[in-house]
Amino acid sequence: MLDAVPPLRARPSAQDDQRVIKLAVLAVGGQGGGVLADWITDVAERNGFVAQSTSVAGVAQRTGATIYYVEMARDTGRLPVFALSPSQGDVDILIAAELMEAGRAIIRGFVTPERTTLIASSHRIAAVSEKIEPGDGRASSSKVHATAEAASKRFIAFDMEKIAADNGSMISASLLGALAGSDALPFSRESYEQAIGAGGRGVKASLAAFGASFDRAHGTAAPAPKPAKPAIVESALATGQVSGPQNLLQGWQALAVRIDLLPVAVRDMALRGLRKVVDYQDIAYGREYLDRLDKAVALDGPDRGYGLSIAAAKHLANALCYDDMIRVADLKTRSTRDKRVRREVGVKDGSILQVTEYFHPRIEEFCGTLPAGLGSYIENRPKLAAFLDRRINHGRRIRTDSFAGFAALWFIGGLRRWRRSLLRHKVEVAHLDRWYALALGYVPTDYALAVEILNCRRLIKGYSDTHVRAQSKFDRVLSALDLVKGRADAADWIRRLREMALKDEKGDMLDGALKTVATLEAM
Repeated sequence: MLDAVPPLRARPSAQDDQRVIKLAVLAVGGQGGGVLADWITDVAERNGFVAQSTSVAGVAQRTGATIYYVEMARDTGRLPVFALSPSQGDVDILIAAELMEAGRAIIRGFVTPERTTLIASSHRIAAVSEKIEPGDGRASSSKVHATAEAASKRFIAFDMEKIAADNGSMISASLLGALAGSDALPFSRESYEQAIGAGGRGVKASLAAFGASFDRAHGTAAPAPKPAKPAIVESALATGQVSGPQNLLQGWQALAVRIDLLPVAVRDMALRGLRKVVDYQDIAYGREYLDRLDKAVALDGPDRGYGLSIAAAKHLANALCYDDMIRVADLKTRSTRDKRVRREVGVKDGSILQVTEYFHPRIEEFCGTLPAGLGSYIENRPKLAAFLDRRINHGRRIRTDSFAGFAALWFIGGLRRWRRSLLRHKVEVAHLDRWYALALGYVPTDYALAVEILNCRRLIKGYSDTHVRAQSKFDRVLSALDLVKGRADAADWIRRLREMALKDEKGDMLDGALKTVATLEAM
């Protein structure tokens, strides 16, 4: 929300001369919070203010934000007494480098509706509590937005991380631009730009990010140009197919036509799923995905809101794009990843970046990348499998900035052209077909239960041991089908069991719920 800002007074009152302006910045490691605090202090001093900057470090990077605290007052010849850290209900301006940090600042009492201007980047960095929860553990961004609107005097939020990335800079420059554009401080734009220029490093990129963010916060940003490319070409670009031979683009266009033939309610999720599976494998894999999806669409209808088809579009794509050694190696050797790492680390052009990847393969992953016959032969002979596992099952650190390390991973990633003939693919497809047939089989008798069976695919994710544990929970949840099928609340029970499995890492809650279901069946 960008409120209109009253014009600044030409002459400060005596009360303004004595007032201390209190500003806090919440940022984690790598976001340039210290640089931002230094810029703000510099701007204040350039405008005849005395200022003090302090910092209180968080627990660790990504687990606790550092609080950079700046107090400033007009220089009247008498030195003011500044505090070393912010107090609850006593902050004029709070800047959060990420949306959830704004939420944490509100919880800590730093934001008040009668006083605080809250400036936050709307992008998200998943918290540790969100990452460790199986399934979708993300907190609601919309709730944070609504709370921030109510808790602050003014709330200014947009994606400042994207603005910084688009201009080759750090988010600190975007945050400074938003502060300047908010007019929350009585300083001119030029004084902010002078402070950036005095740094002497990355000035051009920082000024570009500052300017774009200033215009957005000030409400003067030009509207984004409309894309000129047709939707099909945009979709092909998203999957990286335009750069290939012409027949690849034609193949993608044929798949895009099939998307347009689906019910309107299903198209968005189906297009997202199609992009994912084509990027994961190839055009033919996309056809397989749509062929399977058509089976659910044929059993669905508008009177049910196409809930079955939407669930199938989402979870079929995730099931087809299972994590294996090939996938991991492919992602780690993509040029886009190298660019992202360089941007996040802040590597300058011409500098050398050393990247070390860690791998710990088990015999199961090794056999999964072998032809189905050979992989099964090894797995079916425990002594041979144990002999090989002793030589395989240990951690490896591979330098992908070296030719040998990169070539090794690039070779493994290139095995995806033979993925369909490998053991892991055979196992995954067989599991997928059993699950999908089970769900569709319940459509005539219990539509809601069929949808919940499809949604149970959320339980399966990850790689190696994580995948094994997830599949175990999936099997245990669906083991309750024989106990609840035919009941009016069968779908609710499967949903409850799935949610318990997602939230309970050890499975104790799930075990208790399964015992409850068994008791109900016996009654």
